[in-house]
Amino acid sequence: MTIQVTRVGRLNSEQVNSVLRSATLAPSTHNTQPWLFRCTGTGIEVHADPRRILPATDPDGREIVLSCGAALFTLRTAIHALGFHPATTLMPSRTDPDLLAVVRPLAERTPDPKVVGLARAISRRRTNRRPFVSDVVPKTTLTALRHATELEHAWMSSLDAEQGRLLRDLTARARREQLADPAFIAELGRWTGLDASTRDGVPSYALEGSPADESWLLDEFGEAHGGTPSPLVVVIGSLTDERLDRLQAGQALQRVLLTATCAGLDASFISPPIMVREARAELRRLLGCGVWPQVLLRVGYGSPLPWTPRRPLEEMLLDTLISA
Repeated sequence: MTIQVTRVGRLNSEQVNSVLRSATLAPSTHNTQPWLFRCTGTGIEVHADPRRILPATDPDGREIVLSCGAALFTLRTAIHALGFHPATTLMPSRTDPDLLAVVRPLAERTPDPKVVGLARAISRRRTNRRPFVSDVVPKTTLTALRHATELEHAWMSSLDAEQGRLLRDLTARARREQLADPAFIAELGRWTGLDASTRDGVPSYALEGSPADESWLLDEFGEAHGGTPSPLVVVIGSLTDERLDRLQAGQALQRVLLTATCAGLDASFISPPIMVREARAELRRLLGCGVWPQVLLRVGYGSPLPWTPRRPLEEMLLDTLISA
């Protein structure tokens, strides 16, 4: 069945359908796809889906907002690439915290070639959990990734070799704490290593070639030419840790990931030091700048990966007119 949604602003129903499908290709924790969309005559609302929160992995709902922020940036980018200005209001409702944004495509706009390039990268982006090759990420690319972060009102820092060694130990300790929690283990089992027919979660084929222990992600980290570690390990952070900060950090995350994809790079998440409360506080001290870490990424050159599945669009629509 082909789903066509109602016209929104200057977008016809086919264009709305296209940009929504692009938005669903954003990354999310365990591929939970925790977003919902409502189409009105003038805008597309982006909602967090509280039914898809991970109580053991994400007890304070931080990750779900980051994921929705990534979907929001993808939506904005897809609209821009069609030649329309995605006028965006963040956190528009004081009474509905799950309504995270409204995007109104009400005016035509000449597309920025750089943003068009990001839009073309949406379907190519993958979370690569496999080992990377030792090729060094150029400093000019790191500069571009930092600029991408700043455009979305967030902050990026790269880790040097000494910080990387400390982070390796912190990651191992945080992972042990997670694995000591039966609720975390059960939740991990429900969402990862799944049958290939699944439409959400992480299928087993996406984990092939990736060791089960996440501490290996930093085993590759070391000195490289010119003192630049390989692979690159970066932190996306915010000055405060409110819901709005997390939403902006999620948008920055996706702009960074698409910028990296355009540069021929892959990325994956180093999750334990971010998800374990005490480890996140220690990571903040390790960074030494007072910024709240929201995302920890390893960036480098990896091997091709298959596409991970997405749920049918109709499952993600709220009160939206659809037709077969």
